[in-house]
Amino acid sequence: MIEYTFDTEHAILYVQPKSSLEENDFVQLAKTVDPFIEKNGDLAGIIIQTPTFPGWKSLGAMAKHFRFVRDHHKHIKKIGLVTDSSIGDVAEHLASHFVSAEIRRFSAGEFEAAKRWIIVRGRFG
Repeated sequence: MIEYTFDTEHAILYVQPKSSLEENDFVQLAKTVDPFIEKNGDLAGIIIQTPTFPGWKSLGAMAKHFRFVRDHHKHIKKIGLVTDSSIGDVAEHLASHFVSAEIRRFSAGEFEAAKRWIIVRGRFG
């Protein structure tokens, strides 16, 4: 399950995985960001804030996650991973080979730094 909020003023999607990711999580994220992307263009970024990666509830959920990434990565400029989990290092390096967004890891206490990075660099760099 994912909790999320969408800051339309700064075009940032804030995502907090709370338990195993489900297919409907990605359906809901798409319903939230797709109309914005169609009307306003790309997102400045996504901030994923999680102590650990919760995994997927099913293979279908994993497939839906990968489809969401495939369908949206070209419309997202920056991804901030806010976590102390070692999965953050792996995700930062591995995902950079498959997505066009710039990815940066921040430690758990650096949520505001991640937000500033996206706002400043998302608009001007």
